[in-house]
Amino acid sequence: MRCLIAVLALCALIATPVRAEGVLVFAAASLKTALDAIAPGFEQETGHKVTVSYAASSVLARQIQVGAPADLFISANQDWMDVLQSEGLIDTASRVDLMSNGLVLIGAPDAESAEIEVGFDLITRLDGGYLAMALVDAVPAGIYGKAALQGLGLWNDVQGQIAQTDNVRAALALVATGAAPLGIVYRSDAIAEDRVGVVGTIPPKHYPTIVYPAALTTAAGPDARAFLTYLQGDAAKSEFLRQGFSLPEG
Repeated sequence: MRCLIAVLALCALIATPVRAEGVLVFAAASLKTALDAIAPGFEQETGHKVTVSYAASSVLARQIQVGAPADLFISANQDWMDVLQSEGLIDTASRVDLMSNGLVLIGAPDAESAEIEVGFDLITRLDGGYLAMALVDAVPAGIYGKAALQGLGLWNDVQGQIAQTDNVRAALALVATGAAPLGIVYRSDAIAEDRVGVVGTIPPKHYPTIVYPAALTTAAGPDARAFLTYLQGDAAKSEFLRQGFSLPEG
């Protein structure tokens, strides 16, 4: 009997799923180019594998809410991180503002540049086409973009000509492939895509400050804290700056 119990206990132990070693990061889609360049350095230095899942911050936050086993969440705005914090799903003490960004109006590589300010004739520039943006009521890039258009006094005129996408990289792709003549994306997105050009920079005074908070989840594995520390180090900061991000104020 004792032998049988021992065998059953061993089988149960073998059948119990074990969390894979390494770090699973849920990161805003706009971080793809930068994190894809940064992660290999951490892997080489530590031997710990980094896996990154990219999507809109809203989508990733909702996945964490229903139990997705992310170790680290990097959002493109404070609001979605605040939601997870209010629900006790992140390690509040680990929360840090990693970087900032800005908004630009993009078009074809040879598109004529312009000063983006109140009174800018966006409708004429669209010439009957659509303005590519991330979802304006859910995705951070779209929320910031809508605020910018409202600040510029352009929202009422252009809201019927917006092609909304699931995330900012999808909006970038619409312009890159010629499916939309113009789009509003992050400065870092425009740098990451050779098939678009910057028509103009949208003055930051017209939209809330863009900040990317990062935090460990309460389910974080042992290697996640080391990666979050690495993201705050000189090598990672240099890459973020090279990709068009900026350091957060303060």
